[in-house]
Amino acid sequence: MAERKIALLGGTFDPIHVGHTAVAAEAVKHIGAEKIVFIPAKHSPLKGFFPIASDDDRFKMMALAIANQKSFELSDCELKKPAPSYTLETVRKFQADYGNETSLYWLVGADSIDDLAHWYKIVELIDECYLSAMYRAGCEPPDFTKFEPIWGRQRVEKLQRNVIQTPLIDISSTEIRARLAASRDVTDVLHPAVADYIRTHGLYRRKVKP
Repeated sequence: MAERKIALLGGTFDPIHVGHTAVAAEAVKHIGAEKIVFIPAKHSPLKGFFPIASDDDRFKMMALAIANQKSFELSDCELKKPAPSYTLETVRKFQADYGNETSLYWLVGADSIDDLAHWYKIVELIDECYLSAMYRAGCEPPDFTKFEPIWGRQRVEKLQRNVIQTPLIDISSTEIRARLAASRDVTDVLHPAVADYIRTHGLYRRKVKP
């Protein structure tokens, strides 16, 4: 039986936007994955603030954003656990669920690469899944060679083999929250159902955190 490939995409998704879904679709195609699972985090250990929207609101917005995508799934496994969320623990949970015949690919943005050295048990994470760095078209591919002295040549080569180029979509959740707080248009960056949900529930109207 052919080996299964499952991609995992974690983050705060505060809110989820078209950039998230576009890079997810490209990653699924690049990896040849059966599906991608979106995993909203309760709180990242490396971020000094909690998401603006509640866990429930973020989860519901994500469900709306991916509703018609057959290869997209949503998991609340990190939301059910006490904060913070550790990627290695989540990967191990999915590996146990899917079994050793399934290869897991954890997607990470290229802008997070410098932080990887501070991730919880990063060496074990590199060994136990395929950590796949995504970079935007038109940008330089990430270079992991500086980590060779601490992670070793084989791990660095594994990371380099799993780099993924994604579409150039210049938008961030921070910018979207700022637009919403200023009552500016967001129809170009949010799924219509997500925009409706935000408007109906009055989200992101107050002070915007960085």
